[in-house]
Amino acid sequence: MVTSTEPRVMPNDRYTIKQTCAILTISRKTLAKYTSAGLIVCGQRPNTLQKFYTGKDILRFWRAAL
Repeated sequence: MVTSTEPRVMPNDRYTIKQTCAILTISRKTLAKYTSAGLIVCGQRPNTLQKFYTGKDILRFWRAAL
């Protein structure tokens, strides 16, 4: 279950998978499931291929999940 309190994130900042899970109070497995279903969009750093989520996308997902 996603947190009922609106996440305090900066819209243009990037958040790691771990940070995003903590913000939304969900597990990594749940976040991966939501990402693969297209419910939340992630970006990928070109050099390291590390995934990230923007604050804007986190807020968009949270608002849709309510």
